[in-house]
Amino acid sequence: MTPTVASTDVAANGVAPAHPSFGEALRVWLKIGLLSFGGPAGQIALMHRILVDEKRWIGEARFLHALNYCMLLPGPEAQQLATYVGWLLHKVRGGLVAGILFVLPGFFAVLGLSILYAGWHSVPLVAAVFYGLKPVVLAIVIQAVHRLGSRALKTPVMWTIAALAFIAIYVLGVPFPLIVVGAAVVGLMGGWLMPAGFASIAHGGDGNSSVLGEVMPDHLRPSLGHAVRTLAIWGGLWLAPVAALWIFAGPANVFTQCAIYFSKMAVVTFGGAYAVLAYVAQAAVDTYGWLSAGQMLDGLALAETTPGPLILVLEYVGFMAGHGQPGGLNPFVAGTLAATLVVWVTFTPCFLWIFLGGPYIEALRGVRLLDTALSSITAAVVGVILNLALWFAARTLFAKVQVVAIGPLALDVPIWSTFDPFFAAVALAALIALLRFKANLFLVLGAGAIAGIAWRSLAA
Repeated sequence: MTPTVASTDVAANGVAPAHPSFGEALRVWLKIGLLSFGGPAGQIALMHRILVDEKRWIGEARFLHALNYCMLLPGPEAQQLATYVGWLLHKVRGGLVAGILFVLPGFFAVLGLSILYAGWHSVPLVAAVFYGLKPVVLAIVIQAVHRLGSRALKTPVMWTIAALAFIAIYVLGVPFPLIVVGAAVVGLMGGWLMPAGFASIAHGGDGNSSVLGEVMPDHLRPSLGHAVRTLAIWGGLWLAPVAALWIFAGPANVFTQCAIYFSKMAVVTFGGAYAVLAYVAQAAVDTYGWLSAGQMLDGLALAETTPGPLILVLEYVGFMAGHGQPGGLNPFVAGTLAATLVVWVTFTPCFLWIFLGGPYIEALRGVRLLDTALSSITAAVVGVILNLALWFAARTLFAKVQVVAIGPLALDVPIWSTFDPFFAAVALAALIALLRFKANLFLVLGAGAIAGIAWRSLAA
């Protein structure tokens, strides 16, 4: 019998570990779902550490190839990446388990906090816990940007692309999809004219040091029949509830409105939760009146403190919509049903994108110009995520931020008189704990919550 190679020995001897059983993979996906704090950058870094560095289930090249495809899709790229890797390992059932478990802990956490917020958001203890968690989340995002950037930015060209992407989105307000397209074009041209400068990430070969290696099982091979079946099954699962609500409840019903609106968001939500907030806030607050602007911002803070994709902030919006317009139902029951509906129409399309497009993306691995385009996209996304980190930092460390127009430019300028020293101290302490001492994430979050309670108690 061939002995199983321990994951910790793989890096040293270059031998791939044994293929994980479905049960082992299920436990790992649950662990990732429970630990997936800090937004997409933190979640991607977490999956990289567990799946690439520790378990060696997938190699660096294949991981980044999948990541770049997911970044081109609407919806939460981290959840789609988990679905993609689960599908690679254990076919459709593996993708389903990985994708669902990535969302499920966050779903219950956001639902519980939404109920708590709707009924008891003015309770001082609850407010104090949120107050202490926010700066810790900021530290988690900064740590994730550091880890992702250290892997993606290997050449001066990649650094330049990241810097230009940051300037484009932070200073010029260029939409995220245009930045991705621009980076892809630059990568294609660069791969043709000066390939050495764009060779920071090799997307083609994993060698034999991971479970998947270069294997191409039958379920990864594209076919027209598979594409048609996938489109019919997952398209039906996604849109059948929407059609049923339209027919039986009518277009004016709050559940129908949520189903239709968030189905549209599932198609256009490029750029992550922060990008979609601009669309959702305007419609949810001004058009539908589901919640107030202040409640919208509270929802984002709530989603920042829970595991899972930040796009679960839409679950909170759905809950508030149902809770505020319950019809003949109990408000909390109506809120729960609306929140579940929003999660369904938001995440079901994610499985469609992966199961439909994955075989074609796998078939394109190793194409040199595609590799350079994906490397450029990765570098640009580092700049975009840095922008998100600064956006969050400004609104965490300062109570007020004003937008200052300088010619055609619009910059966020914090109002220094509103600087919060408690936030700065807790964020710095959390960052040191995470980067320098590799502290356990749950311990750091718990310490932040305790600090918030203690600080508010002293100030009372």
